[in-house]
Amino acid sequence: MKYATPAPASVSLADPVLAPRVEANRTATIPACLKHFEKEHCIDALKLKWKKGDKWYPHIFWDSDVAKVVEGMARELARRPDPALAKELDRVAKLIVSAQQPDGYLNTHFTLVEPEKRWTNLHDWHELYCAGHLMEAAAAHFEATGERFFLDAMRRYADLIAKTFGRRRGQKRGYPGHEEIELALCRLARATGERKYLDLAHYFVDERGRAPNYYVEKEGWQSWRLEYLQAHKPPREQREAVGHAVRWAYLCCGMVDAGDAKPDVGLLEAAVAMWKNATKRRMLVTGGIGTARDGEAFERDFKLDNLTAYAESCAAIGLALLSRRLHDLTGGARGIDVFERALYNGIPSGVSLSGDRFFYQNPLASNADSPYARERQAWFYCSCCPTNFARFWPQAAQLCWALAPGEVRLCIPAASELKLDNGLRIVVEGKYPYDGAVKIRFAKGAAAAAVPFALSLRIPDWCETFSVAVNGKRAAAKAKDGWVSLKRAWKPGDEVALDLAMPVRVLRANDSVAADAGCIALQRGPLVYALESVDNGPGLHRLSIPAKQDFKLVAAKGLPRGTVAIAGTAFETTRPGEELYSDAAPRTRRRRFVAIPYALWQNRGPAEMQVWTREA
Repeated sequence: MKYATPAPASVSLADPVLAPRVEANRTATIPACLKHFEKEHCIDALKLKWKKGDKWYPHIFWDSDVAKVVEGMARELARRPDPALAKELDRVAKLIVSAQQPDGYLNTHFTLVEPEKRWTNLHDWHELYCAGHLMEAAAAHFEATGERFFLDAMRRYADLIAKTFGRRRGQKRGYPGHEEIELALCRLARATGERKYLDLAHYFVDERGRAPNYYVEKEGWQSWRLEYLQAHKPPREQREAVGHAVRWAYLCCGMVDAGDAKPDVGLLEAAVAMWKNATKRRMLVTGGIGTARDGEAFERDFKLDNLTAYAESCAAIGLALLSRRLHDLTGGARGIDVFERALYNGIPSGVSLSGDRFFYQNPLASNADSPYARERQAWFYCSCCPTNFARFWPQAAQLCWALAPGEVRLCIPAASELKLDNGLRIVVEGKYPYDGAVKIRFAKGAAAAAVPFALSLRIPDWCETFSVAVNGKRAAAKAKDGWVSLKRAWKPGDEVALDLAMPVRVLRANDSVAADAGCIALQRGPLVYALESVDNGPGLHRLSIPAKQDFKLVAAKGLPRGTVAIAGTAFETTRPGEELYSDAAPRTRRRRFVAIPYALWQNRGPAEMQVWTREA
């Protein structure tokens, strides 16, 4: 990778949007997940307490949920010391390790409930998926604590998997139905320094979709279902984003990690091509992907319905992490543009401001007949999304920055602070994403000497006008490939002013998107806005908005202080009479509308919502 994220303890957030989410994750999301683990017997399963006849039994994916929260706890601990959290992390990590079998196997369902079915249904039963999340958790635990017991347990598990799967005589030629272990093995290789885990990651990627197809020949799947698992052809031959969206995102992340760590241009080119197809033809304006409710999957190009859009929370997280990887690999600003779209829209919409209620799916419209709940839930039978938030938010501060030799990149200009190894501190101030005025100060750390390097500032794809000043003097800065790079010897007291113009933008979809024909959406800065019935009353479908008008910025009612809403003129069209059908002429009246950031909808009670509104 050309770029890397800074160490967790070297960066912190102080902005009005991301920082509160990170704090809510620490104080509410992680504790809520742990509470549900106790209530739902996930912890009892790790203690191997289940026996035949019990009213509960370990589900096939419980281990992955626990692992994701453990990873989140470890990332949180690496971010800031917390003795109570450290104690709880140690307790749960040791419980996981205690469930490991003598041969290295670790899966509570197949240890307790169906031991005879180990590795017999790879396409549906999530054994390798769970193993991958356990490996990621172990790597994070090691990085946060320096203790090796969890990491060593996962090395034994990975060694067992390497012995079980492969192309040698007596091995299974299978691969995971739900991708995840591919990227996890790359992370395990980095943590342990063992390249053999990269070899196993490459095997799982390259064996996928080969003929004769493992799922068809060994597990009896019908060939027309293989796209759902991205197993219809080898990944390096794929160019479209197809199938289950989360599996696709994790596969592409694994392809990038494996193809970078053990250079493979073919894997990297395929991952980039699929990402381009997803983001240019199959992505919602909020950064959501996987619009089909049936299979949580991609649909054909430009099939982007709003009311029925599935857009699983995990899929938005997966797209964000893939997009960030592609930036780190190539340096291209578009990776960060897509990352930012998901970061401020598609991801936070899935969790309440309180941090303890969740959306599994994130449609772009909701009404009384919506197929989805109009209210977030405390938990789900399949709670992959709540547990994914637990491990995503502690990374937010790191993901705002990127480092390379001789260069520091401010990817997301949220208020934050970065402590550099050279002794300087870079302090970012401002109200981004509600305001485009950003101040960047260099402050004294362990050293005060001037340090030469390039400070690179991203000019987002939504920004048409910007200015940069250094120490009060306007710089003749031109954006190149989405970046403005300021090279000089930086010293304490230096200041950079970045001003990103943030007018309200009126968006229209490609004319191949039938669902959005004749409609507009509003965006300001990186934030996509939505109308909610809390502000506008019921019957949002009756409204139309003129694109040419002077939109006003107003304070959002009932949302965090400083939240900027958009107000303006709309027209409401009704038809007189109560008949189901009539030739009566409609009546139109001028009225006011208010739109709030999409990510904040349904934080004031159940509500109707829509992102795309008819253009007047």
